[in-house]
Order: sequence, then C-alpha cells, then structure tokens
Amino acid sequence: MSFPLLTATAALPAIGAVATAAVPAARRNAAKSLALVFSLATLALAIVVLVRFDPDGGRYQLTESHSWIADFGVRYELGVDGIGVALVALTALLIPFIILAGWHDADPLETGSKRWRPTQGFFALILAVEAMVIISFEATDVFLFYIFFEAMLIPMYFLIGGFGDRAHEHGEEVASTQRSYAAVKFLLYNLVGGLIMLAAVIGLYVVAGNFSLTEIAEARANGTLDMATNTERWLFLGFFFAFAVKAPLWPLHTWLPNAMGEATTPVAVLITAVVDKVGTFAMLRFCLQLFPEASKWATPAVLVLAVISIIYGALLAVGQRDIKRLVAYASISHFGFIILGIFAMTSQGQSGATLYMVNHGISTAALMLVAGFLISRRGSRLIADYGGVQKVAPVLAGTFLIGGLATLSLPGLAPFVSEFLVLVGTFARYPAIGIIATFGIVLAALYTLVLYQRTMTGPVKPEVSAMPDLRARELVVVAPLIVLLIFLGVYPKPVTDIVNPAVKQTLSDVHKKDPQPEVEAAK
Repeated sequence: MSFPLLTATAALPAIGAVATAAVPAARRNAAKSLALVFSLATLALAIVVLVRFDPDGGRYQLTESHSWIADFGVRYELGVDGIGVALVALTALLIPFIILAGWHDADPLETGSKRWRPTQGFFALILAVEAMVIISFEATDVFLFYIFFEAMLIPMYFLIGGFGDRAHEHGEEVASTQRSYAAVKFLLYNLVGGLIMLAAVIGLYVVAGNFSLTEIAEARANGTLDMATNTERWLFLGFFFAFAVKAPLWPLHTWLPNAMGEATTPVAVLITAVVDKVGTFAMLRFCLQLFPEASKWATPAVLVLAVISIIYGALLAVGQRDIKRLVAYASISHFGFIILGIFAMTSQGQSGATLYMVNHGISTAALMLVAGFLISRRGSRLIADYGGVQKVAPVLAGTFLIGGLATLSLPGLAPFVSEFLVLVGTFARYPAIGIIATFGIVLAALYTLVLYQRTMTGPVKPEVSAMPDLRARELVVVAPLIVLLIFLGVYPKPVTDIVNPAVKQTLSDVHKKDPQPEVEAAK
C-alpha cells in the first residue's frame, strides 16, 4: 500500500491542534511555536502533493478508498483534481502566515474585567479548521465531505465569538455582545444551509444508492443513473443553497461582514481567504458533476445573483467607514465574480474562477493582514481615525497600497488575470451579464483608492504621528504574499496548467462547449 499522502496532509494539522491544546497554560510561547511548526510541516506535505500531482494524468489522483460505514454505503474516499490540489496548496500556504500574524492576538488582556480564552486554544482551533478545510477539498465521498463541511463551523464559531477584535469603538461589554451576535449569526446561517444540504444528501443516496462522487458522476455520464428532472433540480437546490451560504452569495451573505468585523484580523482572513473557498469549490465539484442538467437549468438565476453580489458588495464597500467591513463587502463582490465564472459554463470562465479563488485568497490575506497591523497600532477600525500614515510608516503604506491595487485587479498583479478570464468567459456566452459585471471593476477602484487616500495620505494626524513601521515578524508575513501577487500577475501559467484539465473535464460533465466566435466570411 502506498503512503496515504492526502490523509497525512489533513491529519497533520489535526494532530497539531491536539498537541497545541495540550501544552500547559504557562507555556504560551511554546504553544505558538508548536502550532507554527505543524503548519509549516503541513505546507511541506502540500508541496509534495502538488509535485506528485500530474496535470495530464487521471482526473482524481493520489486516491484513497476504505470502507467506513458499510451498511449505508459510506466510504472514506479521497482524491484531488487540479482544482482541489490548487486549493489544498493555498490553504496550507496561508495558515503559517495567519498564525504568525496572530502571534499576540490571543494573549491575555493587561487590563479589563474579562480575559481571553487560553492562547493554546486559539492556535489549536486554527489548525483544526485547516485540517477540516483540507479534507473537504480532498473528499470524493459526498457524506464524508458533508461531515467536515459542517464540522468546521464549530471551531470557527469559537474563533469568532471567543477571540474577537480588540480594536472596537465601544466598550468591552458591548464588544463582547457584538462578538457573540456575529458568531451566532455565522453559525445559524451555515447550519440552516447544512441542514438543507443534509436532506439533499439523503435524497441523493435514495436515488443513487451510494455516496461516491466518482461512481455517481460516471453513472450519470454513461446513462445508467437517470434522475427525474424535478428530483435532480430539488437535489441541486439543496446542495447549492448550502454552498451559496458558505460562499457567500447575495442575499445569503449578511453573516460575513459581522463575522469579519468582530473577529481578529487573522481569523477574518481565515474566513474569507480559506473557509469560504469551500463553498465555491463545492459548486464546481458537486453541483456541476452530480447535477449537470439542473446546473444548466439554474444558470440564468445564478448569474443574476452573482451580478447582484458583484455590484451590491462593491457599492456597500464604497460607503463603509470601518476598514474590516469594507474588505468584507469587497470580498462579497469578488465571490460574485468567482460564481459568475463557474456558471458562465466556458473554459475561460471556469479557469478564471478557479484562478480567482487562489488569487483572491492571496490578495485578501495581504490587504487584510496589513490592515490588521495598521489597526493594532492605532486601536481603531474607523477610516476617519487615520491620515498621513505613509509619511510615518512608508513600508506599511506601500504594502497596503499593493494589497489594495491587487484587490481592484490592477494589471500586473495576480487577480487581474483571473478577473479578465471570468469576464471574457462570461461575455462569450452572456454578453449583457458580462457588461454589467464590469461595473464592479470601476467600483473596486473607487473604494480601494478612497480607502488609501483617507488613511495613508494627507496631513499626519496626531494619533498616528508616532506609529511604528512594519516589524520583522510582520514583514515575514506580508513580503511573501506581495511577491506571489506580482509573480502570479506576470506569470500565472503554473496555476493555470494545473487547473485547466480539471476545468475541461467539468465542462464535459455538463455537456458544454465553448461558444465559437462569429467570424464574417471573407468576401
């Protein structure tokens, strides 16, 4: 038997979570270091997975399959295609930076009547989320995927509600209440989506007789499993609803600004750059493969919702006075682009959507983490409390600018390529939708540049006059992300070579081909 590489990649952070939680309370720094070591070891394994993956090989590689709950046809089945392996690598890459960025976020408060939860718990929960997200990207058994899709809500609930943002404009008691509200809202929204999905999972088993993604998809392709039209559509809606909540897609998005605003900055990055990607990934892996005809039936409605998300999220970002909530609404707009690319049903659109998942994770992490460093220095999330920062902290301002320019998809930075592909792929099949979606780019330039102008330029406010520039630990966090944004903006081929074969297979599942350009015959 070959080494179970995919299991090891998911199990290592889970073991790290247990080991970190078991460190004695007095050895806080040891717990942090242990969590960082486990996250780096997971990254090393993810790199091995990436190297072992052959883009020109079979659809699902490094597969593992073992009987689990035999009476119900549940198996422990893992495998990665090009899309899954790219997102496993993204997750493993970002977690060490999240841990480093949050190095002091769970330390006990020096003053105040309440104390934070143990530092060990904070880092153990981050590793637990990493393990569950990775196995979600690897699972090819629908029931196995569902278990971890839901289980990750528990550590996220405690990370949001128990370790909130210290930079709050209100008192500690009000801040604690708002953290609890944000955590409960996050949990309830996602639980409702999960319960609806559970009903659909059970319905799928009744129809197909098993939970294996590969077997069901193959049976759908060769005609041995024929679902009634209404049955397929209801099952699709059950799965899609849960994924749309996680993504998040308008109008199921309202939990995200609360969660990102009240969570610590590293946890906010964990939410939008890592956890939310499970929703868009699952649309590609499960909705399109299991329910191809229903996916095509729902496409017009999904495209309209995606465009609303793009414009609505960008408009609300323009009007925000809170830095973290601005980034949250910007992410809603970006997820609209990702979903638009998925349901455009073109190779350019879906390649762009997958690339967007990776690039959005990197760009949002860069912008949000630098914003967190800025907020921790001033002790305020309000944009109006800043001004002239670039004169006293030029490196901080410079990295903030690059993260912001990546958010607005400036040519030469990674998100531009993915956004361009999404729009090209959408316009090829749905020109009106593609034209409307481009207004999101204009609005992105507006909210990004206004944010930079109000915080970094102008007269130096007295409260920021003594603000220190980025420290060594913070530079270690930000610099690699900036380098990746530039590298993938200039040379995205390493990622597109991995994801393109999987995209072509997904299009084949829904029996779609790229529309041919209309060329006027030569006279």
